[in-house]
Amino acid sequence: MSEASSAAVPPEPPGVVPVRGPAADLNLLRTFLSVYRAGSLTAAAPALGLSQPTVTAQIRTLEERSGRQLFTRLPRGVQPTAAAHELAGRIAGPLDALAAADHGQDEPRTTPVRLAGPSELLCTRVLPALAGVVADGVELRVTQGMTDPLLEEMRAGRQDLVITTRRPRGRGLVSVPLGDEEYVLVTSPDWAARIACRRDAEAAELCVALREVPLVSYAEDLPIVRRYWRTVFGKPAPAGHAALTVPNLHAVVAAVVAGAGYSVLPHSLCVEHLAAGRLAALDEPEEPPLNTLFLVQRPGADTDPAVIRVRDTLHRAARTWR
Repeated sequence: MSEASSAAVPPEPPGVVPVRGPAADLNLLRTFLSVYRAGSLTAAAPALGLSQPTVTAQIRTLEERSGRQLFTRLPRGVQPTAAAHELAGRIAGPLDALAAADHGQDEPRTTPVRLAGPSELLCTRVLPALAGVVADGVELRVTQGMTDPLLEEMRAGRQDLVITTRRPRGRGLVSVPLGDEEYVLVTSPDWAARIACRRDAEAAELCVALREVPLVSYAEDLPIVRRYWRTVFGKPAPAGHAALTVPNLHAVVAAVVAGAGYSVLPHSLCVEHLAAGRLAALDEPEEPPLNTLFLVQRPGADTDPAVIRVRDTLHRAARTWR
């Protein structure tokens, strides 16, 4: 654009992204919305069919034209500014409707919702809660994993929603409590009978009795067991290593039900076994250890109705979780 033509353009009101050439600016807005939803310049590029430098240049151009910074660059990904949230709220609906019209659809197209969290929680709580959403047409791509790697994937724009076992640290990720998971000290009925442990046994008596029972864990450092001992018994966890270490909590349940020993498990994983008599609770503390679960949402996901539906469904389901 020449200096003369540029001078002829009247200034836009504060906060409004100027439009100078419909096609060019529409592409800039599409690029902006893709970056806003992906949370990353790099992640948005393949979806747009552009190179990462091109995406960066288009975002810079849009920022220059608007006179406002739209993203804060982070070590991994980008964080939308207040101006970006405002702009996305105004353009997401029209751009989605336009994309739907381009594809001959009655409703805007939505990409699959990318959801991640601990394997056991996904199987026992999350996927059953979302079955109706999937049946109604929402596509899901579910990933299992540990909190830290999954949050890194979200920062890189590869996850929309992540369920974590602790609140994430740092800038750019907003989380809300989803629910509390109660821990239970369990063994098989045969072991409970052999050590003659009563549910009203004193803590010291129970700890001594459990020395005769093999410990089953999913990790060498006994994270759940250590927490239970510290919270309920007020002392360190049993000395030594677990007699049996397995890959995940589902395997712990299977081993304890089969009579391998005892462990500490989330209530959701063993409630049916307790009700059926396949497991026996060794302790009923007045205040059992609780682990708060958090639902983390990628910045920019608010403009995707499918993500919002999955998020809201999980919040409703979590109210029924013990």
